[in-house]
Amino acid sequence: MILHINHIQPQRAALASSVVSTLVSIAGEEQIPPRILENLNVHLDWVQYKANFREAVTLRRATRGEELLPLIEIGVDLRQLDPETLKDQFVNAIKDLGDGSPCSQRRMYLEPFKPMRSSLIWRFNDLFWQHLPLWEAASGKGYEQALPSGKSDANHPEAVADAVADFWTLLKDLENHKQLPPDIFVLEIGVGTGKRAALWLDRFRALDDERGTQYYSRIRFLLGDYSMPTLNRAMETVRQHRELGSFLAVDALDPFKSLSFLRYKVLSIHLTNVYDNLPTDEIAVRDGKLYFVEVRSYVPAATAARISEAFGIPLTEFPRTVNRLLEVGPQHVHPSGTEQGVAFWRSVWDAIRLEERFVAIQSILDAPLPAGVKPGLLENFVGEGVMNQRFQLSSGAVESFLNTVPLLHPRGYLQVQDIFVTKLEDYGRMFRGPGKMDGSVVNWVNGALLAQVGAQAGYDVHFAPFQYRQGSRTSILYTTQRE
Repeated sequence: MILHINHIQPQRAALASSVVSTLVSIAGEEQIPPRILENLNVHLDWVQYKANFREAVTLRRATRGEELLPLIEIGVDLRQLDPETLKDQFVNAIKDLGDGSPCSQRRMYLEPFKPMRSSLIWRFNDLFWQHLPLWEAASGKGYEQALPSGKSDANHPEAVADAVADFWTLLKDLENHKQLPPDIFVLEIGVGTGKRAALWLDRFRALDDERGTQYYSRIRFLLGDYSMPTLNRAMETVRQHRELGSFLAVDALDPFKSLSFLRYKVLSIHLTNVYDNLPTDEIAVRDGKLYFVEVRSYVPAATAARISEAFGIPLTEFPRTVNRLLEVGPQHVHPSGTEQGVAFWRSVWDAIRLEERFVAIQSILDAPLPAGVKPGLLENFVGEGVMNQRFQLSSGAVESFLNTVPLLHPRGYLQVQDIFVTKLEDYGRMFRGPGKMDGSVVNWVNGALLAQVGAQAGYDVHFAPFQYRQGSRTSILYTTQRE
């Protein structure tokens, strides 16, 4: 048995020590067959998201087609773990190896195994944004209150003021070189409440008046989002600047599709906490061998029975009812109406988990890579020195980036505030998702890979810490065009 201690919070060292002692004791009691013990990897994690898709002890198998491979992995989440039950949970996980279908009697599956970016959880993510007002009414709070600080870093006044000052400097330089276009296009994707856009426009108008440059009236501020409730809310928030604003349905995965008329015209593009909410796949490297992570969503059988009873749904109809929720929305899923439909949605989301397996691949060529990413780029990224690592491909973020930069003016820039992993080795130091953020999905973003993708597209990608809030894990990605 090989034990990987991926992350320990200093105040949890005693707990980790107790877990290690228990695991060593189990191995020494000969409860685990030697052939399993030889191929067993145990990963100790601290899953920082209070709500996530894992159980305290989870089993992962490796496969090649229908063939089960010797590699066996058990993940232990120190955050959820009850030390008193660890031994039983661990031994039960080993017992589930028998038929290659772990916990099949204790889980209500909602889908077959598939790549993570195709999982059912992303349909729940879409449901959240399309029916955000219903979720907020049921929870009694706005979605920004679910963020770690209780508010979005996008709206920090100092950060907005500095962004405006930098943009004004760019416009002045363009004017000095007689390159400033008559229409100054600014684009924000994923507009949230619209508060940042309003703050930005307020500050820009004040600075423009102060310096007498008369740029404000030439601003064409575009607010893009795929969620109509979000756009409607943003319209109200920026009403004082409505003569400058345009509100557009934009898919963050492919902004160019809706905005191709702006090719090479946008001087500033901004996103906050959008990339971490886009679908992603994962690659695992174990003993130098490559595996693609597949998942299938489930609800623990006992929980599914409890939810079914509470909402008067036959247990055999539970999966079909969940799919109906995702297809038609919470207003039409329960005979008692919207309120019960939303309550059912919230109960299922709270209970849903992901079972994982590793699918062996010969090379990166066999992995479904994000559109626009060449296999050679990822092979260089992984390198020969990586023996045991697991990381996101950030498929949606990569696609969004590649489908956004063609909109940039030759002197324009893209700025993204999000939670980035800027070095590949940092993946081994803490859990990076997926987690649950209220009713949506959240993942850290593979900034190290984005930097290589950016270089391939002709841009240098830089990262700076978000210095405006102490303890913030947000970083700011910004691009400069390569000469």
